[in-house]
Amino acid sequence: MRAVSSMRSRPRPTRFRPPLPGHANRMSCLLPALALLAGLLAPSLTLAQVPPEPPLLAGDVASGALPPMRERLPAEPLRTDLAAMNREPGRYGGTLRLIETQARDTRRMVVFGYARLVGYTPEGHIEPDVARSVDVEEGRVFTFHLRPGHRWSDGEPFTAEDFRYYWEDVANDPKLGKNGLPRQLLVDGQGPTVTFPDAETIRYEWAAPNPDFLPSLAASLPLEIFRPAHYLRQFHARYADAAALEQRIKDEGQRNWQALHFKHDQSYKNTDPDLPSLQPWVLATRPPADRFLFRRNPFFHRVDGEGRQLPYIDEVSMGIASAGLIPAMTSSGQTDLQTTALTLGNYAFVKAAEERSDYDVLRWPSGRGSRMVLFPDLNTADADWRALLQAADFRRALSLGINREDIAQAIYYGLARPAGDTVLPASPLFEPDLATRWARFDPDEANRLLDGLGLTARDGAGTRRMANGRPLDLVVEFAGEDGEQTDVLQLIAEDWRRIGVRMLFKAVERDSLASRLSAGSPLMTVGTGLENGAARAEDSPAALAPTDSSQPSWPAWGLHHESGGKLGEAPSLAFAARQMALNQSWRRTLDPAEKQQVWQEMLRLDADEVPRIGIVADVDQIIVAARRLHNLPRTGRWNFEPGAYFGSYRPDTFFLADPTTLAVGTR
Repeated sequence: MRAVSSMRSRPRPTRFRPPLPGHANRMSCLLPALALLAGLLAPSLTLAQVPPEPPLLAGDVASGALPPMRERLPAEPLRTDLAAMNREPGRYGGTLRLIETQARDTRRMVVFGYARLVGYTPEGHIEPDVARSVDVEEGRVFTFHLRPGHRWSDGEPFTAEDFRYYWEDVANDPKLGKNGLPRQLLVDGQGPTVTFPDAETIRYEWAAPNPDFLPSLAASLPLEIFRPAHYLRQFHARYADAAALEQRIKDEGQRNWQALHFKHDQSYKNTDPDLPSLQPWVLATRPPADRFLFRRNPFFHRVDGEGRQLPYIDEVSMGIASAGLIPAMTSSGQTDLQTTALTLGNYAFVKAAEERSDYDVLRWPSGRGSRMVLFPDLNTADADWRALLQAADFRRALSLGINREDIAQAIYYGLARPAGDTVLPASPLFEPDLATRWARFDPDEANRLLDGLGLTARDGAGTRRMANGRPLDLVVEFAGEDGEQTDVLQLIAEDWRRIGVRMLFKAVERDSLASRLSAGSPLMTVGTGLENGAARAEDSPAALAPTDSSQPSWPAWGLHHESGGKLGEAPSLAFAARQMALNQSWRRTLDPAEKQQVWQEMLRLDADEVPRIGIVADVDQIIVAARRLHNLPRTGRWNFEPGAYFGSYRPDTFFLADPTTLAVGTR
């Protein structure tokens, strides 16, 4: 076992090992890799014994433009056990076709590709990926060991220098990092001590546990604590020639060198073909365009059981079309793997074309706590409405006034579960009562609660009035990107009219809606439920507390937490303050039993106080997959965080069958 001298006197750390059947020990991971390399380097081997080059790269290898595969791979690549994943060895080649709705969706390839320092498995466990291993001590010291010989997509070495550059020249540069460290790197307002013992080792150390650190690195939108230093130095005043940098700033129309650096340091946006990457497919089309091509990364760090470099698929083609056209384009066979713009409302339409267009229509369960949620803004600037929305009985009455069963049948064809926004039955934390508490349809009880709040006066149309005479005209704002939300809101509006609340809803552009929330303008907004509906005790419960300014129920309280008390306002309701305290208790303890107790109390308090009004859960995601696409699981959990949609299911192992082959095989 590898050890760093400064760590030997410390307690034995927890080590996150590469994924292997039966959780094999680290040496059992190392031996197959060494055996593979020995086989590749042995002069006596026949060509048939050497893993073949991907045909797309064979010409460049033959010409000397690329080194052979054994030199492109790290010394210890991540070996993929396809049999353990119930998948078959693939074939190289082909172009996978996707359709998205806008050019900025090139970022989806960073999500689907899902190469991370550490990543989630489909079961929700975090394991090493780009990192060879990670040592964790006391939940506060994290030592990353890189794969010797790992390279960026342009062939340059990926080493601790790329981590040093981020830490010293980006995060802690007074001009580039002027907003301070990312909050995932702060514990009690303090950043970590970061050291670089050697070219393949990086250590982050805090004074107290940081349970957010590894999940943030494994996220779909990850915290990236490294940068391609060799590429970005040309845009940094500390390294670039001053005259050349000034000319570059003028040529690209930027304000200063910081803006220039920021423009090129956007790995998640995935808009710069020149930016080196660690993803399986790398952008090859320079925007603007209406079709983007992504080509295989010649230096990708994963291999299959036979030592063949992944991914199997050579290219991914992403077409851009309007959302309204995508179902028709899908049904005519113009895509190989499609989820965008497909909902249950399209199910019958795309299902009818299965045989004609030679694809399968799959349904993956959602990982969200609720498909659609109403968020009362407890921080709204309207004082009259703020007082009402902060009253638990008012929120409970609104929830009780919704006929969820009617919505499930009318909008979701009976393929949805009426429920509030809480964890799913797939979560070990699930309690059936939490899903239905204040989420049953009981208009009589709703009316009783509203009467108890003094809202007894009504106008001629039956709408209740506040004590000062204002009618209960509740404006609900939503992004308005599809008809599903409008259809659901219309049904809720009819239900609420019967309890004396008049809903007025309006569509707002998504970016404008975010700005309005930060200003306290909305009364209520629409969104989706808990991100991690299959949460376990070891997962963060922060979504149940006002910890983030992007939480629509309490943006000002979340901002107060994010800013360390400098901005926003402290929670004024006892239950919200209690959730904050419980979340902090979860962060402090390393005891799994205590973490579970915290989760259970937070979930029960959340269900009783109804800061979010969930409508229905378990609405499946429709996936259309060409029958020539193999190794795509027939079912999985569809979720952005954690899971990265297809990402945790390893799309680098998907492959396209030879079109001349009649057998479909397993998918």
